[in-house]
Amino acid sequence: MSHDKTDLAQRAKVFKALGHPSRLLMVEALGQGEKCVCELRELVGSDISTISKHLTVLKEAGLVRDERRGINIYYSLRMQCVTAFLSCVRHFFDQQLDEQIMYLEDLRGKGRG
Repeated sequence: MSHDKTDLAQRAKVFKALGHPSRLLMVEALGQGEKCVCELRELVGSDISTISKHLTVLKEAGLVRDERRGINIYYSLRMQCVTAFLSCVRHFFDQQLDEQIMYLEDLRGKGRG
């Protein structure tokens, strides 16, 4: 399977956009429905200029869209499939944690026997 370099660059841009904890938090929140910039600012706890920069990165990667309504700007998730991917990643790490707990419990049990 051959891959166009432009296609790979576009996909890499999405992953790069998801690579910051604040942006990841915003994407997960937008997976629940559209949010006003003010709601995202409150969620992340950063100043409005930082939130704006993060949203620009997400928008340029194609993950979100915006809509101005009066004085407010609302953002929504454009790439809906990303929520399934993030859920998959979360599930993977939850499983890994469960496996580590089971391993430690097994070790503790062998130490008593």
